[in-house]
Amino acid sequence: MDKMLRLTAGIEPEGDGYVATCQELGVVSQGRTVEETRLNLVEAVEGFLETASPSEIQRRMTR
Repeated sequence: MDKMLRLTAGIEPEGDGYVATCQELGVVSQGRTVEETRLNLVEAVEGFLETASPSEIQRRMTR
């Protein structure tokens, strides 16, 4: 069974678009709309979780 993580996303306007940050992992993304930015952040977080070592994930989650 996959483990479920509850992560926080912050989305703020910047220039002509938006920037999103996952505070727990330090992953950042951007987009033209809030929804595009959210989806881009989800994709970036998924990519990070697929490629990062378990120790790197744990290190970032405990900062």
